[in-house]
Amino acid sequence: MSTPVKDSSSANDLLKNSSLYREFQAEREEILRHKWIESEKAGRDIGFEHALTDWIVKHRSNWRRNRQTAATN
Repeated sequence: MSTPVKDSSSANDLLKNSSLYREFQAEREEILRHKWIESEKAGRDIGFEHALTDWIVKHRSNWRRNRQTAATN
C-alpha cells in the first residue's frame, strides 16, 4: 500500500508533465511578463487581472498560433 505522501508526489509529477499544465504555465509566464512591461510603462503595478485581460485581448491568439507553429516544426 502506498503512503499518501508518495501518492501525492506521483500526482504532482504527473500534473507537471502534462502538456495542458505546461501550456498553462507558459501562458501564465507570458501574462506575468506582460504585467511587468505594462506596469513599468504605467509607472505603477497594473495588477494581474488588468494584465490578464489586456494580454488576452491584445496578444493571446498570436501567442497561441506561434506556439502551435513552433510545436509542429
